Amino acid sequence: MTEIPRTSTMPSNANANAGANKKVHANATASSRTTVAGRRLALLDVLRGTAILGTLMTNVWVFTGPGAEWGILQTGTVHAGFASLPAAAESLFRLIADGKFLSMLTILFGVGLAIQFDSAARRGQPWPGRYRWRALFLFAEGTVHFVLIFAWDVLMGYAVTALLVAHLLTRSERITQRVMWCVAGGHLALMGLLTAARVMAGPNQGQDDKTAGGVSAQVVDLYAHGSYLDQISFRLQNAVALRSEPVLSFGLLVFLFLLGVHLWRAGAFGSDDTGRRIRARMLGWGLGLGLPLTAVTAAAGQDFSLLARYCAGPLMAVGYIGLIGAVVDRVRRPGPLTTGLASVGRTALSGYVLQNVLCALVSYGIGLGLAARLGESARPWWVMGLWAVVSLVLMVGSTLWLRRFSQGPLESVQKWALRR
Repeated sequence: MTEIPRTSTMPSNANANAGANKKVHANATASSRTTVAGRRLALLDVLRGTAILGTLMTNVWVFTGPGAEWGILQTGTVHAGFASLPAAAESLFRLIADGKFLSMLTILFGVGLAIQFDSAARRGQPWPGRYRWRALFLFAEGTVHFVLIFAWDVLMGYAVTALLVAHLLTRSERITQRVMWCVAGGHLALMGLLTAARVMAGPNQGQDDKTAGGVSAQVVDLYAHGSYLDQISFRLQNAVALRSEPVLSFGLLVFLFLLGVHLWRAGAFGSDDTGRRIRARMLGWGLGLGLPLTAVTAAAGQDFSLLARYCAGPLMAVGYIGLIGAVVDRVRRPGPLTTGLASVGRTALSGYVLQNVLCALVSYGIGLGLAARLGESARPWWVMGLWAVVSLVLMVGSTLWLRRFSQGPLESVQKWALRR
């Protein structure tokens, strides 16, 4: 096989960096062998489908809360406590998901990037090469998704991170490891400083134009009764604030992307003994460290929500991958649940966008307006029910779609556009 040049624009450097390229090329070859049987890719599909539905476990509260997309900025992720059965159910539902499945999805995006890199290596193609167009097209898709559907889109941040990490993959393993741990340290330091600042600042004081829930009455009315064009205009006017999360967590995104690459190259998703052993370690370390940190930050209150979402969440995501892998290893025959999750995983982009469209139409005034009609009286049960129904629709719909087509609808559009 042809060795990979360090960059797509400097093929003459290939001989000078032959040693590093041979090592990377060997990693690509070893990874490709483990996918032949299909088991590894099946596990990745199940993980990806779980991550897509898991992110909805967090986002569904954004759609149904007062002020929707803007309300989460003013109130944060507030857990309801455990004083009653409804409050306990909502708190547990949120704690299971908040930051965990988003981190899992980010890790898996890094795995996908590593698979693309391996594919280019096997074909002797330059890298990043055409992958730049894929990332730029993803950024365009994310921009459309942000403007028209959901302010807390993740695709734009993933696209920018992918462009950076794609170039890092042309460097040696030592350099990528250093970058991975340096950005992790910087992220932890930033979260620690921001948390300390929030603690010292004390509780926020309410304002006259806010409801009891701490959200602007004007914004609440916008999502409850405003027009679709008014919502689009609001997102555009407040784009800087609504795009704050990928900027705030950029170091974490880079770390999780590189972690996904590292896990892929180590064989963490294989069906052999090596894969099972790595996943067992992920389960033990991820949940062993993540569960206590999640419990402590949840008990500490809203001031520690950044540590809960962006520090404890990634640890739990690693444990979730190990746990799901252990369950899949024990499933002899795919059942409706694993088939549905794998189908959502194969149509991940389409499923991610569709679940946000459905929740917006159910919750906002431009559709059924259930967020305003049901209010707090039926929470949290109707919100959890909405998640369950949308998840079922995605699993059944994606399974039926894949019986006729090989890819999801948005995946097909992306493939068609990139061909041109």
